[in-house]
Amino acid sequence: MEVEVAEESMELNNKVMCQLADPEGTPLGASMYLPQSVGPKELQQMVNKLLNNEEKLPYAFYISDQELVIQLGDYLQKNKVSVEKVVTIVYQPQAVFRIRPVSRCSSTIAGHTEAVLSVVFSPDGQQLASGSGDTTVRLWDLHTQTPLFTCTGHKNWVLCVAWSPDGKHLVSGSKSGEIQIWDPRTGKASGNLLTGHKKWITGISWEPVHLRSPCRRFVTSSKDGDARIWDATLRKTVIILSGHTLAVTCVKWGGDGVIYTGSQDCTIKVWETTQGKLIRELKGHGHWVNSLALSTEYVLRTGAFDHTHKHYSSPEEMKEAALERYNKMKGISPERLVSGSDDFTMFLWEPSVGKHPKTRMTGHQQLVNHVYFSPDGLWIASASFDKSVKLWNGITGKFVTAFRGHVGPVYQISWSADSRLLLSGSKDSTLKVWDVGNKKLKQDLPGHADEVFAVDWSPDGEKVASGGRDRVLKLWMG
Repeated sequence: MEVEVAEESMELNNKVMCQLADPEGTPLGASMYLPQSVGPKELQQMVNKLLNNEEKLPYAFYISDQELVIQLGDYLQKNKVSVEKVVTIVYQPQAVFRIRPVSRCSSTIAGHTEAVLSVVFSPDGQQLASGSGDTTVRLWDLHTQTPLFTCTGHKNWVLCVAWSPDGKHLVSGSKSGEIQIWDPRTGKASGNLLTGHKKWITGISWEPVHLRSPCRRFVTSSKDGDARIWDATLRKTVIILSGHTLAVTCVKWGGDGVIYTGSQDCTIKVWETTQGKLIRELKGHGHWVNSLALSTEYVLRTGAFDHTHKHYSSPEEMKEAALERYNKMKGISPERLVSGSDDFTMFLWEPSVGKHPKTRMTGHQQLVNHVYFSPDGLWIASASFDKSVKLWNGITGKFVTAFRGHVGPVYQISWSADSRLLLSGSKDSTLKVWDVGNKKLKQDLPGHADEVFAVDWSPDGEKVASGGRDRVLKLWMG
């Protein structure tokens, strides 16, 4: 009898009381004793079973923001985790496709005669646009890797370019505050320059295609302190969003229809878009707000396009597909917003829930230049003048790790479509690819002769584009 009891307690000693939970913290089933020999493979089967998934889906598992890649017992021992309490294991759905890391420069394309200031792939990843200090916008043929169209008409540096999520229009904004709408199929302007802003354009964002298709409205932010909503068909400003007391540095059109503006007046304002009324103000930063990002940004950018390259026969069909993708990605949780500032900090907000930040994110030693959510919304990356890229939990805002390796300020970051890899471009003339799984440098990409101002990873995951002071556009492949 005593032997049986001893065996039973031995058996229990080798088991750990665990609770499976989704990234939002919602428990999956009851807490249960798991053998210490359990690893990701067994947990994968368990989660698929508990969720009644007909098709088996891939998951990654985390214990307090550290990925579990070995057996549970080894992990607990290695990380000195107490087994007195219930161990929460968070399961994260993974993309069903894998993106190959880019490893080589496939072409260096000359054409611009001044610095390349922005590079942006089209929503379907089939076209690429760039804006330059030479006052032109250029469209590039990705199949032949040669210049396709040179779009002329601006009188000053082209600071930003943005594709409509249905891929039908491209808008550019210049240093003198003018806007131009281009037809990407011909490279021709769809009319004269649009004027209204008095100083340079700092950002452009389109109304999501799941809210209106075909795409017509977009919003611009400017150094003049205003944001303007334009109608591409009417070719004019339809609403002026004024209220900021200093330059508006960034703008995002959210998935639930509101517009977010960040400003040098240290505030973020939230606007409704039928009359341009101010809904709420998000305060907390002690210095300029430099960058805003939405947890749904990837699906807003790509609309109805995904890795299957499906074609749509009508704007209605496209709207429906985009709405389905948006709802699936967002789930039941509210859209999250992250802001990065000159005060070295970031804030995580849920603006539809309240005006107070969810978390203050500290750790950078210099101004935060660019913030960006991963396509699945589960990570936030930040680029700073302190030469580091930092990774944070996209739901809680908790610090995860710092990627160090750049020897100059980091200007811009971009994610691979499967949320597994992160790309950064720096003043040090290099691009670097970081592995989110093992938190290490995956690929160092030297090649530019000077500062890299702009980087983008195509939404289909197949290529990376970069541009900078050396005036060339580089394409990188796996």
